[in-house]
Amino acid sequence: MSELKNGFLTAEEVMDILQVKQSKAYQIIRQLNKELSGMGLITVPRRVDANYFKKKLFYEEK
Repeated sequence: MSELKNGFLTAEEVMDILQVKQSKAYQIIRQLNKELSGMGLITVPRRVDANYFKKKLFYEEK
């Protein structure tokens, strides 16, 4: 996963990872940022926290 050094993913990176169009990538980013805001966290417009993205979109066996 091509995370930026600051720990955020852009819409272009979300597009590449999920193989979706730009509008869908922004929709996913907005949804995840809304969830993060609901938890009282600060979000960055048009960027999503890479760790939260991985947690929500990829299943990991424990």
